[in-house]
Amino acid sequence: MGELPLDINIQEPRWDQSTFLGRARHFFTVTDPRNLLLSGAQLEASRNIVQNYRAGVVTPGLTEDQLWRAKYVYDSAFHPDTGEKVVLIGRMSAQVPMNMTITGCMLTFYRQTPTVVFWQWVNQSFNAVVNYSNRSGDAPITVRQLGTAYVSATTGAVATALGLKSLTKHLPPLVGRFVPFAAVAAANCINIPLMRQRELQVGIPVTDEAGQRLGHSVTAAKQGIFQVVISRICMAIPAMAIPPVIMDTLEKKDFLKRRPWLGGPLQVGLVGFCLVFATPLCCALFPQRSSIQVSRLEPELRARIHQQTPGDEVVYYNKGL
Repeated sequence: MGELPLDINIQEPRWDQSTFLGRARHFFTVTDPRNLLLSGAQLEASRNIVQNYRAGVVTPGLTEDQLWRAKYVYDSAFHPDTGEKVVLIGRMSAQVPMNMTITGCMLTFYRQTPTVVFWQWVNQSFNAVVNYSNRSGDAPITVRQLGTAYVSATTGAVATALGLKSLTKHLPPLVGRFVPFAAVAAANCINIPLMRQRELQVGIPVTDEAGQRLGHSVTAAKQGIFQVVISRICMAIPAMAIPPVIMDTLEKKDFLKRRPWLGGPLQVGLVGFCLVFATPLCCALFPQRSSIQVSRLEPELRARIHQQTPGDEVVYYNKGL
């Protein structure tokens, strides 16, 4: 067996990202919870394989499948723009185990005000870490900006949850079960833009098709953040809409009436089952490397691009996750 060739493009995902199926296969790999079990040494080994290959150095005996595995391990733990190792709970591979626990508890403990406040706070704390860890670009964000985003999103989520909870007192119990979803959706509309406000101020890097950086665009940042908000809300729909209907039916059965302690674990399990599929499929709604027409960019950046590369009609950017 000869040495692995150097013409494999590991700058891009293994599967065609112009199709939903290709993006879904990519994100099923990226969000694989088993990546959380990898040791620091395994992560560093994967990073070395990827960086060496990009530098033209092939690890002896490396196969193409091993190269792609290393690339996905690397992508699961390191930020694509900064190269920093992402904190454990901020990685996309932590989405399913973390969200199934938090969402399951939000759906289980939705009746009492203290538990509503607590689990909405836990959820927004987790979201703040995820949104910061998976932001687009490499622009820094200040502690004050982080604090503003965190407090605003948490306040919005708790206010929405408590407000809707009070409105559903005289409605069927099933309606009350959907209050956590409404709060999560509202909080996503607040948390993500605020946590990524730096991008809305200075823009995110845009590149040509070859990956050459052309400048920073606020317009691209707005488009990317909007896509992420839609993906996150869609991601929450199956996990927060299907289990409540099932649990509302099961809780009327004698089996759960005799074993009420099973309600929480069963709800968490149902949420987890939904998230295993919803997380990668909703991440795949929009290409990770999104594109935008040059004509839609800011006038100064548009003029610069037309001057440098007059043939370019489309530029690309990392939308974040």
